[in-house]
Amino acid sequence: MSRRPPQQPVTHVPGLSADGVNVTGVDAAERRARAGWSRLAEPADPVATAMIAELGAVAAWDAVCTSTSPVLDRFRARLPEVIPDRDLDIAARLGVRVLCPGDPDWPGGLNDLAAPPYCLWVRGSLALGSALSRSVAVVGARAATPYGEFAAFDLAADLAEQGVLVVSGAALGIDAAAHRGALAAGGPTVAVLAGGVDRPYPAAHRDLIDQIAQTGAVIAETAPGGAPMKVRFLHRNRMIATATQVTVVVEAGLRSGSRHTASTAAAHHRIVAAVPGPVTSMTSAGCHEMIRSGMAVLVTDAADVRELLDDYGSPAAGVIRRGPGRPEDEVAPADRGVYDALPLRTARPVERIAATAGTSVADAQVSLGRLLMSGHAIRGDRGWRRGTPGAS
Repeated sequence: MSRRPPQQPVTHVPGLSADGVNVTGVDAAERRARAGWSRLAEPADPVATAMIAELGAVAAWDAVCTSTSPVLDRFRARLPEVIPDRDLDIAARLGVRVLCPGDPDWPGGLNDLAAPPYCLWVRGSLALGSALSRSVAVVGARAATPYGEFAAFDLAADLAEQGVLVVSGAALGIDAAAHRGALAAGGPTVAVLAGGVDRPYPAAHRDLIDQIAQTGAVIAETAPGGAPMKVRFLHRNRMIATATQVTVVVEAGLRSGSRHTASTAAAHHRIVAAVPGPVTSMTSAGCHEMIRSGMAVLVTDAADVRELLDDYGSPAAGVIRRGPGRPEDEVAPADRGVYDALPLRTARPVERIAATAGTSVADAQVSLGRLLMSGHAIRGDRGWRRGTPGAS
């Protein structure tokens, strides 16, 4: 008897127009096969990944449905319950898209993964491919402190105002603060879930996830109804890390999922950054260790992150933070001692200036000549005093 699950009529296959015309680059058979794999196999399953890479998604699906090979026994228990057309029909009724590798809207960064998602179930109309081309992941501790939540909210809001897409995992703590910051600034944000897009997790974030879907996107690699099992969170993290160009960690312990996300980002040549916290806070210990080890760049605000983002695959922005400018900043080191010896109001003869500066009269006169030309020194009848460059 055939092991192929029965096919059911589909009112509208996500990714196809109502009359069945392909509008996204992947045909219906490919989409159905990948939808089936997302229900049948766990994310990044080594056997499924190898089969799809070798045979293609459709032929691999046909093989798993008909083969009696012991290698495929890992899929037997689930196979009778997997009906791809049913999942696609449910997705269509929920307004959920199914993206596959080869679709124009597929996030290109995911192709760097050794085991990319079989497909993505997407709730929301955001054009993922273009939006993620300039994006930052903001992740961190679930048990965040008020300091961490403020830092994440503020950072995400500023990035969103500057047209940068903020991506996170919709979890408690830092993730939620980042999403809320982006939404407060009027920007879209993307939430990557460990379960199905129709199963908001945590349940307390149902309203937040609904709001994200309205203006941005909620994505998952497991089929609708999939449970957010613990192992799936680690697989979820790999998507957050590689779909974006920069990963910013705001509060993380020495052992945390956020550090796993950062490690994955670094391993795939993405930029990793961390926000420092109080030295007494164990919630920031992971951030401090990443900075100390060189894995992460220290950042304090959106301007720092923008510099890193501008440096990703393009010439560096080269912006250097400085304090308020002072007149002496432009004085050459060779003339600094004489400049410091100049009085602010009452002029002094060159001999006194040389003595104060600890140099010879001849060398003092040379420096004073240069300072006069730059406007840093003024010569009067009674001697020399300090000037203001550019003053009339």
